[in-house]
Amino acid sequence: MNKEDSILIAKKIHEIRSRKVMLDFDLAELYGIKTKGLRQAVKRNEERFPDDFVFVLDSDELNELVTSCDQLPSTFKHNPYGI
Repeated sequence: MNKEDSILIAKKIHEIRSRKVMLDFDLAELYGIKTKGLRQAVKRNEERFPDDFVFVLDSDELNELVTSCDQLPSTFKHNPYGI
């Protein structure tokens, strides 16, 4: 990984609940898969993922993220059911 890649990834890391996180669509893009595929993989294989790998934003956190982040894609949509 070169410095440019590191910078791009760092820009996709957000701090929520005092934890550094990546949004599902950014993580899926990093792995070269569709967001739906990532969500399905996690849901079907929950035992393979650490407990702190997934959490769902509450409505206040989602609103804060949307208003403070100018990098969200125009196609961003929130899944209220989580993964």
